[in-house]
Amino acid sequence: MATAPRPRTSTREPEELGRRLAAWLDGRLPGAKVANTSVPGSNGMSSETLLFDIEHPDAPVRGCALRLAADPAAYTVFPTYDMPRQHRVMSLVAEHTDLPVPRVLWLEEDPAPLGAPFFVMARVEGRVPPDVMPYTYEGNWLHAADDTQRARLQEASISLLARLHDQFPAEEARFLLPPGPGSPLRRHVDASRAHYAWVVEGLAPSPLLERAFARLEELWPAEEGTAVLNWGDARIGNVVYRPDGFEPVAVLDWEMAACAPREVDLGWTVYLHRFFQDLTVGFGQSGLPDFLRREDVERRYAELTGHTPRDMEFHTLYAALRHGILMLRIAYRQAHFGEVEIPADPDAVDGLILHHASLAAMVRGSYW
Repeated sequence: MATAPRPRTSTREPEELGRRLAAWLDGRLPGAKVANTSVPGSNGMSSETLLFDIEHPDAPVRGCALRLAADPAAYTVFPTYDMPRQHRVMSLVAEHTDLPVPRVLWLEEDPAPLGAPFFVMARVEGRVPPDVMPYTYEGNWLHAADDTQRARLQEASISLLARLHDQFPAEEARFLLPPGPGSPLRRHVDASRAHYAWVVEGLAPSPLLERAFARLEELWPAEEGTAVLNWGDARIGNVVYRPDGFEPVAVLDWEMAACAPREVDLGWTVYLHRFFQDLTVGFGQSGLPDFLRREDVERRYAELTGHTPRDMEFHTLYAALRHGILMLRIAYRQAHFGEVEIPADPDAVDGLILHHASLAAMVRGSYW
């Protein structure tokens, strides 16, 4: 993963999208032109992003970003993509909190113009910690920063979660609950189990992921805690920071937003950094061992909110499990496009789940 070409994420051509977007935009802002279309280098592996400029004297903004539901022909990461839901979440976060969420402009639910629903938001300039190669590797702006600068970024990033969870009215997040019985945490885990079943349908299952689900039941919190709005993909790779500093200027990617206990977001933040850190150490570099440490994240979050995170062994395992499901799906998609071959054993050490060793250690209770 760290040295291979980036997996294919779409069958769409940016130039064609730009032409179709221009025709759509003309219906909302007659005479407007679309210019400088591009795909960001950090374009994710789920919904797609197209960057462009609007040329028109009455344009609400010049620089825009378009979020487009995943191409069904691209062997999608999730079974469904609800763009109105993402648009609603971002609008509500902007209304109820002081988080720097990009201004959302237009929502298009009709798939005809671009082949799938999409929304347009204002583009925010800045820099983002890279995923490929990960920011824990040498050779990027965050790795090159000094300890004081990274501490500023860490502080500001933990503050984002604390403010989101504290400021957003919990009742306003209940529309995000998956259908079915049980508590918000139970529904969240059941939805992850359904996602796993969809990923392996007709393919080899992962005994490791299934053991992780069983271990979750053994570790299930006695007190789950109040459900709040969860960002979902809560990690610094989804934050735009000042071009000349380390303060957040935009919080991106609300695709996985949920109504769940605070610790679901915290576990994801902690584990996604550990995923990159473990990967970096495995390739012979030291990474950033003093950055976003679990104990520091938990301590600072408690100081900011008055809520002491609990059952974090459960929640970091749950994060690693969910990430494993995504890794498995992405590997199967790479095989779909002929980029890799599927090993006989999906749980092989050099198999489909990159963090096999750390997830197995979490299941055994020997990771932390």
